[in-house]
Amino acid sequence: MGSNYSKMTSRQYYRSASFDYVRGLLNYSLSCCVNAVLQSFSATTELLDILNKWHPSDGTDERNVPWQLRNALEFMRDKSHPAPHEDFLKCLYHQAIRPFTQHDADEIFHLILNLSQEQMSDAAVAQEIRSLYEIKVETQVVCSKCKFIHRAPSSLFSLPLAICEGENTLEGCINSFLQLQKLRDSEKFNCERCDEKQPSTHEVKLVSLPPILCVHLKRFRNNGFTRKLFNKVTFPETFSNDIFAAGQSENADGLKADECYSLYAVVVHIGPAMFGHYTAFIRPNQDRWYYADDSCVQPVRDTHRLI
Repeated sequence: MGSNYSKMTSRQYYRSASFDYVRGLLNYSLSCCVNAVLQSFSATTELLDILNKWHPSDGTDERNVPWQLRNALEFMRDKSHPAPHEDFLKCLYHQAIRPFTQHDADEIFHLILNLSQEQMSDAAVAQEIRSLYEIKVETQVVCSKCKFIHRAPSSLFSLPLAICEGENTLEGCINSFLQLQKLRDSEKFNCERCDEKQPSTHEVKLVSLPPILCVHLKRFRNNGFTRKLFNKVTFPETFSNDIFAAGQSENADGLKADECYSLYAVVVHIGPAMFGHYTAFIRPNQDRWYYADDSCVQPVRDTHRLI
């Protein structure tokens, strides 16, 4: 399951744009996974705003992912369009995913964002798409012998949080992700200064957070076979950056204490690992949640279904 949070500060509590119409999507060739991810993209009004800045002058290609994504998001707001995402699905089937196949929502999410950047002819717009979701982190490995800190910067489009077999909270999962780990025995780190493997500590530090924070709750385990953890994870509708305080890098940027995130989309996997179904909860404005199960869309009256 993945959850999308949008950033709000003391100066901005609402999204730049909103709409109050949620379009159901037909299930073509077991497309429930793509359907659910598209619903979360549709609720992310900032994404369509960015895509609409792109004005290609050399025509369009039916296999161009950002072009078809923009069309799909536009058509999802048009009640008269009979098949808002059919061409987008065909585009993905041509080059990236297989029809009639179970897919992972986080993989589809990354695939669409990566292809949107690669196939975007406007570099500035491509960078805006990246900046909308990019989580910058720094991996720090400290050699226990020479105390040298090995730093490796990287970036993510979603925060991968493992859950445990028991009660889970979002804050607890974040703390586990940022927790200091000791590398010993077979896990020793090859220290460049010592020129040999040494016991070390490993830690992930946050450098910056994006306007749209995607949280990936990792329910699937693979120990020779794939299984799913059905344990409950409690997560709030809003939270402040204080939740990340313990994991900030010395070079942290954009982690201001007065900023908060507000939940507006949740992608849910129903059923067992290999034969499940994806649906989505979305809140395109601040007032009402909707539940989208392929072509069936209905208002959510009990928000406890979310958390």
